[in-house]
Amino acid sequence: LVAEIEKKITEAFEVFDRESNKTVDVREIGSIVRSLGCFPNEAEVQELLGKIEVEEPGGFVHLEKFLPVMTKVLLDRRFWPIPEDVILHALEALDENKRGYITKEDLVKYLTEE
Repeated sequence: LVAEIEKKITEAFEVFDRESNKTVDVREIGSIVRSLGCFPNEAEVQELLGKIEVEEPGGFVHLEKFLPVMTKVLLDRRFWPIPEDVILHALEALDENKRGYITKEDLVKYLTEE
């Protein structure tokens, strides 16, 4: 199981490793984590970066430093998406007319005004 997780992490990391030198720009870490199906907020990404040694001055992260930290995140099932039933319940609460959907305009209104 751990070997499979490490392989998945390495493959995701390599997508962002533009120089093919086992490093990525620190700003790519959130994207890598999210590509692995985890959805931390920015504060949680910063907390995660605190556990990873970031090479100065360029702000690069080495795969060897990222791999054990991210493996633990996946094994601990941290930062997983909100369950579908919770999202469905929230959308039902916004669907005041019980139409089974909300319009784009209503969604924009809820996200920006209410």
